[in-house]
Amino acid sequence: MDTKIPNILLIYTGGTIGMIKDYKTNALKAFNFKKIKEKIPELNLLDCEIQTISFDLPIDSSNMNPEYWVNIANIIQENYYKMDGFVVLTGTDTMSYTASALSFMFENLNKPIIFTGSQLPIGDLRTDAKENLITAIQIATTQEDNLPLITEVGLYFEYKLYRANRTTKISADHFDAFNSPNFPPLAESGVHLNFNRSLLKKQSNIQKLKVRKKIDDSIVILKLFPGINKKVVQCILEIPDLKGVVLETYGSGNAPTSKWFLDLLKKTVDKKIPVINVTQCIYGSVLMGLYETSNELKKMGVIDGKDITTESAIAKLKYLIGEKVSSSEFGNIFQTSLRGEMS
Repeated sequence: MDTKIPNILLIYTGGTIGMIKDYKTNALKAFNFKKIKEKIPELNLLDCEIQTISFDLPIDSSNMNPEYWVNIANIIQENYYKMDGFVVLTGTDTMSYTASALSFMFENLNKPIIFTGSQLPIGDLRTDAKENLITAIQIATTQEDNLPLITEVGLYFEYKLYRANRTTKISADHFDAFNSPNFPPLAESGVHLNFNRSLLKKQSNIQKLKVRKKIDDSIVILKLFPGINKKVVQCILEIPDLKGVVLETYGSGNAPTSKWFLDLLKKTVDKKIPVINVTQCIYGSVLMGLYETSNELKKMGVIDGKDITTESAIAKLKYLIGEKVSSSEFGNIFQTSLRGEMS
């Protein structure tokens, strides 16, 4: 059977991975990714063609926002039928948010979109950038019967490929910076690159790609803590034009039973503002109604976020509000796994 060499588009948005040190001044400056094979000659061993696109002004991940998500989506959409896979380089601090958002924005995806980055600049002596980049590209090129093996948005970091919308950043100073608390890795890189094939999403080639770019950012996170007072909660829940709330609760979805707290939440729900219950715990799931402290939330119509991460809940909420999902359907749709983001 004839096989064609995969074409991979490398998209650099900003972040540590794209920095190199000027050894005369010791300052970090943006790397020219058009010269990527000169900096990482090992890429020549991969049987693929690599093209690159960089943002005109690389952005720090702390400045990442939905406008940039749409920019990334536009680049991928414009090149979707010319390329066999995409590798997106961003800063690590908000990578889980961005990668989760892209997973919802691309419906009927049939090609890999792999996010990666690094903890140290690409020009650093001990950098993790080379391994992350080389293996992310290799994953994006992996095919079976001339079709990509990965057909979803992934995040590759420190020898593991995760489903992007299941990830969270867990370390600021270790190379093993990401984890997927409630879902196993899609692949692990060691002596061999091993894919957990039973977990990979399978898409129908018949369905046409749809790119959803209406992202609404009129949402807020309300993180509970012992002693949170009425004035704080009221200020948050009564923000003008608020359209959605991610409520970070304790344990399996538990919250205070104070009358003022429940009244403010019910008032919010009654205004048709979706309130999503997610756990502050890294591992585990919301189980509303298991304890009395979550039963009232369930009764008033707070939406069960199950085992979704906060990052993915934010992305999904922005996406569904942007798509103008009706209040009558919102709860059922949010509680349905759309891109493998919840169990």
